[in-house]
Amino acid sequence: MTRIGLLSDTHGLLDRRIFEHFKDVDEIWHAGDIGSAEVLQALREFKPTRAVYGNMDSGDVRYSLPEFYRFRVEEVNVLMTHIGGYPGKYNPWLIPWFRKSLEAKNAKMPNDPINEQMVNDQMVNAIDLFVCGHSHILKVQYDPLYKFLTMNPGAAGKQGWQPCQTLLRFTINGSKIDNLEVIELERL
Repeated sequence: MTRIGLLSDTHGLLDRRIFEHFKDVDEIWHAGDIGSAEVLQALREFKPTRAVYGNMDSGDVRYSLPEFYRFRVEEVNVLMTHIGGYPGKYNPWLIPWFRKSLEAKNAKMPNDPINEQMVNDQMVNAIDLFVCGHSHILKVQYDPLYKFLTMNPGAAGKQGWQPCQTLLRFTINGSKIDNLEVIELERL
């Protein structure tokens, strides 16, 4: 089991309460608009951190992180980017990736070992969890068309119109995404 702390849109503010809420996680994921190299460094010193840059991140953050990050945790294939959207309203440049993911998920497992390896290789394209930020709107939604879960943790910083800062905490256990918790921090 891997415990994940997910945040986005800190915009240079790393609220100290985040450390308390993420003290028991194994990894932190940041879905962009980090705001400064110092925020990224503080997270990395606290826990192993995976991150992408956001549209508001300057060179010191932008040059050290990818725009799109594909990785696997246990049996869950993850795609993380900052500007992504949500089911029915995705940014158009993501649709080809999502179609490849769906093709991989729909591939039939043949009986012969040669084709079985082709299907296994194709499963690398599968997406089980899509993570993004940008909107400052916390949203967790299953996409029945592309057959993956989408997560946007909202905004952990104070920039923007959101009434509170939000984080997500969850676990990955094999191929299951479980124990999802929404954490709301009162704006100080």
